[in-house]
Amino acid sequence: MALPEKSGPRTNEDINVPQVRLIGADGSQIGVVTIQSALNAAEDSGLDLVEISPNADPPVCKILDYGKFKYEAQKKANEARKRQKTFDVKEIKMRPNIDDHDYDTKMKAMSKFLGEGDKVKVTIRFRGRELAHPEIGRKLLERIRDDSDEVAKIESMPKMEGRQMIMVVAPK
Repeated sequence: MALPEKSGPRTNEDINVPQVRLIGADGSQIGVVTIQSALNAAEDSGLDLVEISPNADPPVCKILDYGKFKYEAQKKANEARKRQKTFDVKEIKMRPNIDDHDYDTKMKAMSKFLGEGDKVKVTIRFRGRELAHPEIGRKLLERIRDDSDEVAKIESMPKMEGRQMIMVVAPK
């Protein structure tokens, strides 16, 4: 029965090469030594021998506390995940002949979404005879672009997709 593959760098007896380039616990270069003398040095200091760079010739190993090493790596990964920015795409739907008050309400919602760092997909839906006048929808999208110019940039220009005209706006 085969042992399961261990993730992460090889440690102590898992390192199976004749010679390694050894770095001490304090970060000092010890030099190229046999694997047995490297294991003995790690055992004498009460720490682990960890393979840092397995592809080097000879592989680079360092004497350190492996538990602490894993903990620090996990902490770095968590920090990187926290700093990662995710974008949601919110959608605002309008009709070509929208009234001024309704337009203001939609723009208020759009500026709130942009303020939170989300992208906004503005959809203008055409019904019936409205489809014969796409220039009205284009004018409305240009008005939206002009009104949100200070806080947003156009990510995709207005384009027709079937019965609707779509434009994507992203925060600056």
